[in-house]
Amino acid sequence: MHYKVAAFYKFVRLDDFRKMRRSLLEICQKLELVGTILLAKEGINGTIAGSPDDIDKIFADLKKDPRLENLQVKYSEAKEKPFHRIKVSQKKEIITMGVAGVNPAKKTGQHVSAKEWNQLIADPDVVVLDTRNSYETAIGTFENAVDPQTESFSQIVEYVDKNLAHDKERKIAMFCTGGIRCEKLSAHMLEEGFEQIYQLNGGILKYLEEMPEEKSQWKGDCFVFDHRVSIGHELKEGDHTMCHGCGYPLTSEDRRSAEYEMGVSCAKCVDSLSKEKRNGLRERQKQMELAKTNNNKHLGQKIYKD
Repeated sequence: MHYKVAAFYKFVRLDDFRKMRRSLLEICQKLELVGTILLAKEGINGTIAGSPDDIDKIFADLKKDPRLENLQVKYSEAKEKPFHRIKVSQKKEIITMGVAGVNPAKKTGQHVSAKEWNQLIADPDVVVLDTRNSYETAIGTFENAVDPQTESFSQIVEYVDKNLAHDKERKIAMFCTGGIRCEKLSAHMLEEGFEQIYQLNGGILKYLEEMPEEKSQWKGDCFVFDHRVSIGHELKEGDHTMCHGCGYPLTSEDRRSAEYEMGVSCAKCVDSLSKEKRNGLRERQKQMELAKTNNNKHLGQKIYKD
């Protein structure tokens, strides 16, 4: 079976988000969906997967709530189950930036389509800002994009303050995986006095879906937060796997390295793992192989990072 994967979010006031959590979890469990959904007072954010019919059912149900009628959803496919379980969590923020009072529901940067994006980033006076983290940018980005070298989204504000705040009139074109980080960062930057903020509508996922590869300005693959690890043009699955030791995506070349140990470590982390962690990962890998041999499920390691 092929799984339908849905990445979605909306910034909207949800005063009853704690109450919503229980009913949403029950619906997802009934439909046997897998993935992660985050709920907060500022809105909803998630990526879930299941059969096409069941994914359609959950969004038909969600959109019965007038507040979620225009929910942003991007679809793709996975050959195998991209998550182990369903998780619905309450959070302070649906995307953690750590700045109080930011309200993307009120005002964000100007949304730019895939076609308009190519023209925008071709302007040498435009700062093209990749708002993702270094483990994501490592496997793909737009040509000439600025990589802030962050390890978590909460660090992007400090980067902006140090490197961009001296020229708030300059055009800044930002992008992220699905659009949610740009919504929040652009809202903050506009409040701070930046004047010309643009964001890729629907993020990289929408761009890779709509833009023909021969016209694309994207280089490499796009990191995704599920067991596919990466996707490329037309949202086809890439060949990256996840290092369980450090959480970084690995290419086929990385996996051929003498320092790579399947399920344990890669060249990036082989010298930094403690003996205890290394032994634990080896035992985990052993159990995964046994489970696969016996056709049983093994929950494995969480691959999400804040």
